[in-house]
This record gives sequence, C-alpha cells and structure tokens, in this order.
Amino acid sequence: MNAVAQRLADQDAPYTILEICPGIFRIPIPLPRNPLRELNAYLVRGRERSLLIDTGFRLPECRQAMAQSLRAIGAEGDPLDIFLTHIHTDHMGLASELVRPGGTIYVGQLDFPFTSQTWEDNYWRVIDRRFLAEGFPKEELAVTTATNPARTLGADLDLPNYRAVKDGEVISVGDYTLEVVATPGHTPGQLCLWLASEGILFTADHVLFDITPNITMWPNLPNALGHYLESLEKIRAYPVKLALPGHRHTGDLNGRIEALMAHHRARVAETLSIVRRAPGSTAYQIASQMHWDLRVKSWQDFPLNQKWFATGEALAHLEYLTERGQVRREQNPRGVAVYLPA
Repeated sequence: MNAVAQRLADQDAPYTILEICPGIFRIPIPLPRNPLRELNAYLVRGRERSLLIDTGFRLPECRQAMAQSLRAIGAEGDPLDIFLTHIHTDHMGLASELVRPGGTIYVGQLDFPFTSQTWEDNYWRVIDRRFLAEGFPKEELAVTTATNPARTLGADLDLPNYRAVKDGEVISVGDYTLEVVATPGHTPGQLCLWLASEGILFTADHVLFDITPNITMWPNLPNALGHYLESLEKIRAYPVKLALPGHRHTGDLNGRIEALMAHHRARVAETLSIVRRAPGSTAYQIASQMHWDLRVKSWQDFPLNQKWFATGEALAHLEYLTERGQVRREQNPRGVAVYLPA
C-alpha cells in the first residue's frame, strides 16, 4: 500500500475520500444547513500542478473539510489550479482562497461575467426587479436577499486569476487530458469535463442522479430550459463509463438523461395546464400550484428561499412555453406580468 492509500485507509473523518483511479480523488465537502447535504469536489493530481474541481461554500465547515482532505491525500502543498464547473456558490465559494500563487481559476465563458463584482451586483438588481415583476411579494423578496446562499457564500470576485474557457478546450494535468464540454442550462456557463482515456465524465450539476438539477431563468441565457434539454442530448453522444456528479451518487447516465427529460416534459405539461386552468396568473402564483418535493403542507409553509427557487423554475418553464408559442406573457393593470394560453 502506498503512502496516499495508507492515509486514506486511516481516515477517521465522518466523510470518506475515494481514489477513483490513480491520482483522481473524490472529496466530499459538507454543505451545512443546506438540503444538498454535501458537494462532490474532485482533485486531479499532476506532477507540476494539480487541478481541484469545485470547492464548497465559503464557510468554516467547508474550509476545514477541504484542508483535511488535501492533507490526507498529501496534496496540501501542491501548486493548485481550480476548475469551476459553474458559478453557484456551493461550487465556487472557496475558489479565491484555495487557488495557489500563479494558479488559474477556470470558469465557463457565459459564467465568466459573474467573476466581476460590479457585474454581479447589477445582475442581482436585474433579478430582483424581474421577480417583483413576476408577482414575488416585496416583503418575501427582502428576506431572501439577506439569507440566500447564492448571495452570501460566494468567493471573492475581481481577481486576476479567473480565466474563461469554452467548449472543446483541453486542460492537461499530469498524465490526464480533460476536455471542456459546455452544457448551458443549469447556469449559462455550466461545464462538464470529459476524460476520454478513462471514459469518465464529470457532470457537475448538469446531471445529478438522486435529485433534479434546478433550472431557473437567467438574463444572459434566454430559454434556459431549452438550452438544458439540448445539453442533455449533447452529452448522450459521449461513450461514458463513469459519470461523476456534483452531489450525491452516480448511476446509469443514459437512463438518468431519459428520466430528466421525462421530468421536464411532465413539468412543462403541468405548467401549461395551470396557465390554461387559471389564465392571468403570475409566475409566483403558478409556482404555488406546481408540485414540489418538499415536506410542507402548503405553499404558505414553504421556506422563503425555496419559494424563490420554485418561482425561478416556474419562470424557466414559462419561458420555454413562450418560446414554443404555447403561452403568452402580458402585463396586468398593475404592471405585473401574467401568463395566458397562446
């Protein structure tokens, strides 16, 4: 047993690092007070530089777990680059702390604007105005503004380390060559990584096996759901032997792609049914009538952050239906958007 294997065998942490193949490790990072429970970060070790795929929130618990894991692997002194599969804070929160001197933080082209504090601040102003225009109550929005982890647990921005990458670029780490696969939908710049030599696809949050990735509206990605479905078709063409997701467990990739497509077909049909049943409803009202896998009695009992995510997902499906000419968006006399059958 080599030194790394011995250290991993001796782990006494409540989470377990797994060496997937030589020099590639799964590092589970706890996500406190979050229904996702933990993040799957991955480390690809190289002789000159190593690559860390995703990081966890900017929280002490995530910071401690990452430090302990890198130490257990023996990589605490590795020159380290960071690959952000997408810009959500559970994936990028520690990036600015973990990147080593001279290192690079790779991020998808359409997520790259989020690495500017000025751009991000303006983004949140645009999002807040959109949600208010879609019927989200002002007093509820004020609460989510202060407590939404998307706003509070991210990395430092405006660093010189960030570099935008695009579809088809390759990153070499030691003996491994990883190809960037752009899969917009979950975020505008969501990326997968394809390791052809091993048949491994790092799917991040593009494909999750135990939960359904959240698809919401994005000002810089019109019809996000349409892009997401196209991205699912795109990765179906890869001869994947092992899919490594951003959360929880792996599984049969093609079977999961089919299940996700079926889920969104059903969700689109449900959204259209609500619009036909209650024409003139706002996106917030439509979200309140949709089925959600939360153990609450009613929409009134929803945690406010979950209401925010649910309304965003309803908007993504309404945009998709509008793009297909099945729904039209109008404004009521109060200037709030409402949806009607086309």
